[in-house]
Amino acid sequence: MRIVAKFGGTSVANGDRINRAADSIAAAVEDGHQVAVVVSAMGGTTDELLDEMKFEASEEDRAEIVSMGERTSVRMLKGALEARGIESNFLEPGRPEWPIITDEYGEVDVEETRRRAEKCAKQMEDGVVPVITGFLAQDHEGTITTLGRGGSDTTAVMLGNYMDADEVVIVTDVEGVMTGDPNVVEGARNVAEITVDELRNLSFRGAEVVAPSALTYKSNNLKVRVVHHQHGDLLTGGTNIEGQFKNIIDLHERELVCLTVAGRAIRNQPGILSTLSTALADEGINIETVSSGLDSISFYLDKGRASEAEALLHDAVVEDDVMSSVTLEEEIAALRIAGAGIQNQRGAVNDLLSPLAEEHVYLHDVITSATSVSIFVPWDDRERALDLVRDVM
Repeated sequence: MRIVAKFGGTSVANGDRINRAADSIAAAVEDGHQVAVVVSAMGGTTDELLDEMKFEASEEDRAEIVSMGERTSVRMLKGALEARGIESNFLEPGRPEWPIITDEYGEVDVEETRRRAEKCAKQMEDGVVPVITGFLAQDHEGTITTLGRGGSDTTAVMLGNYMDADEVVIVTDVEGVMTGDPNVVEGARNVAEITVDELRNLSFRGAEVVAPSALTYKSNNLKVRVVHHQHGDLLTGGTNIEGQFKNIIDLHERELVCLTVAGRAIRNQPGILSTLSTALADEGINIETVSSGLDSISFYLDKGRASEAEALLHDAVVEDDVMSSVTLEEEIAALRIAGAGIQNQRGAVNDLLSPLAEEHVYLHDVITSATSVSIFVPWDDRERALDLVRDVM
């Protein structure tokens, strides 16, 4: 089996943890597996380097300075593997075998990176363990660049994909994905399996398990697993991340209406959203989407319950001094777009909306989430809007 193992900063924070990491890698190699390793800077090193920059540094100098954390880690781990009789080779920007190349816009050059990753995989076939700096990249001129926050995760899953690995193992300081933050929630437990979509939404909203940018490189054929560094075994345990992202464009099949409640500084009034949504829920009226403004809250729901919903919200409005009025807008269609690159591509939302504007399709509303965009257009324009968005995706 071909494995890419990523060790986070806490997993290589000191000599004892580097030895534990080396033991787990050596055990996998001795079992006959091909292993590549991606290593973050030793715990806290990058933050310390950034804190000590008491001057205005260029992006180029900044990248060079922060790269020193990862450069140290790969040398330490390579030395620990050699001490165990495991042939290894550390890779960092500037070396001829370095795999991750970015273009003039700072984006990964997929074709060149894939070609170099395949060369790197040949080392594994010869029994060599490549130990690769996480987070870092270099452009075609040899200048060091970075992959952004969570870049070591991105390095690992990207290379796992391009090296045709069987599994990427993210070694970190948590017991895989938990039902809640164990530092906050009593009784939090490990989740054995979670989908890419579920985890990416959690990651964008603060769960520090796997960087969202890394998950865009996961394919159905590539297993990704998260384990605790204390586990000491790359082959078992932790949480399995299932599936892959797909570009999905969904046209809601039923006509929607928009009910908007306005009120003075409604955003500053606790419980308003609960009051309104509960009034609808108590009568079994499903809310498709909620949008909020400075002084308003809008509910999108199926046309069939529009009159009933309007009456219920009106009752809530007249009982509360903060809310002023409710209004109904009809004949609305909803397009929902989800895709692996929406959050990672600069201008992705603009790319979706520009063709609609050029064709004079009126936008009732645009609502974004961590991994999707919902666009609300006139019902009669729904098919035209769908075709325009499909052309972009």
